[in-house]
Amino acid sequence: MANTDETKAEEAKKKWENTIPTEEREGEEEEHLPKEQEDTAAQDRPDYDELWMLYEEVKNKADEHWEQLVRGEAEFKNFQKRVEKRIADTHKFASEKVLNELLPVIDSLEQGLEQSPENITESIKTMREGIDLTLKMLLGVLGKFGVVQINPVDEPYDPHLHEALSMQEVEGVTSGQVIAVIQKGYTLHGRVIRAARVMVAK
Repeated sequence: MANTDETKAEEAKKKWENTIPTEEREGEEEEHLPKEQEDTAAQDRPDYDELWMLYEEVKNKADEHWEQLVRGEAEFKNFQKRVEKRIADTHKFASEKVLNELLPVIDSLEQGLEQSPENITESIKTMREGIDLTLKMLLGVLGKFGVVQINPVDEPYDPHLHEALSMQEVEGVTSGQVIAVIQKGYTLHGRVIRAARVMVAK
């Protein structure tokens, strides 16, 4: 009876050993794959050229996206600088319209001072001095906001700052020199608001 049990145990052991895969058995199974399955497995494996082409395609797309990102960032920075400059210019030149309205007032004050007669009474002289002081104060206030007067007497003619109304031959004066200022000009933070109207030596 004991021999029978031992025999049954050995048979069961052999049966389980045959069902457990081993490296040798796996190799044997692979070697004995049907030819059709071997061909299918070979077709499923991509070759080196295909893998390299796929790599190049992915790499080119990545490079393209990177260039687009860098270009977009540069364009955004340039746009941001333009907006900041525009805002700064808006604040800087916001008083331009007010200045254009004030210039005729300044012109009138200057013309009144220039045309006053020499033989004036003491009271008129005092009033004239008051007007002159008021004009200087007004120009001083405007100067604090970036306004500079252009009064180019005896200076070389500059088409960026001056407007030539006429040219005259004047003995002893260099050609192109401003000989008279008909109307003074003004700049605001370096920008010409009104060019000086002048007469130029021919």
